Amino acid sequence: MLGSVVEAEDIVQETFLRAYQVSEENIKIKKAYLCKMMTNLCLDVLKSARYRREHYVGPWNPEPLLIESLQAFDPSEMLVQKEGLSIAYLRMMEHLAPDERATLLLREVFDFPYSEIANIIEKKEENCRKIFSRAKQKVSHVEGESLNYEKNKLIINRFIEAFQMQNTDALLELVSENVTLFSDGGGKVTAAVRPIASFSNVLALLYGVIKKAPEDFYIEVKNVNCQPAVVIYMNGKIQSILSFYISNEKIVEMYITMNPDKLPIH
Repeated sequence: MLGSVVEAEDIVQETFLRAYQVSEENIKIKKAYLCKMMTNLCLDVLKSARYRREHYVGPWNPEPLLIESLQAFDPSEMLVQKEGLSIAYLRMMEHLAPDERATLLLREVFDFPYSEIANIIEKKEENCRKIFSRAKQKVSHVEGESLNYEKNKLIINRFIEAFQMQNTDALLELVSENVTLFSDGGGKVTAAVRPIASFSNVLALLYGVIKKAPEDFYIEVKNVNCQPAVVIYMNGKIQSILSFYISNEKIVEMYITMNPDKLPIH
């Protein structure tokens, strides 16, 4: 819903505190009550976040969630995480109005019936169906995203090897000629303030970054938002995270997040 770990943690805490103050005798269905409370709190945050994002310096990427191990989660929850956590999906969610975002997630990810969604967002059931259909059309851009972790990891490892060897032919097999890179510095660090489009421009920017890197620069492929991503270290700490949108075994979009407020500390 929010695309931010910090904001999500705040909402969970606020929901807990509010629910704790309500007598259980007044709650008929706990799950429905908590979902409605949390969804409404998220909607309030989203309405204020839209204003902040409109004034954000440069492209806005969702906050990368570094996951040290795929086994860190209950396997039954993995489907929800994979479908709803990729940077490409979260970024596309930014194009949705708050009600569209809530309806899409409640229906698509959590499989709520329209009758329950109508109760949660306080709209008519028929309206919820229309909202869902409209939201689906807006995010259709990422419908073809590959979520196969191991296949995507192989593609990214091949990309790194070809990039390091400056093998243009190999890179063209892995990266779309129309690839776009979204660089998020948030005005805190130097970053491209507009999306970088085309194979040649994106590669030129990445080579430029590497050329200026300090001697202790190194990278690791890690699990970020349940997908493989390149974690870039400089001066002994995470300097940026490069995530990918892969479709039909080709890298279609890249998202490099450098805003220090969005990066893991370790």
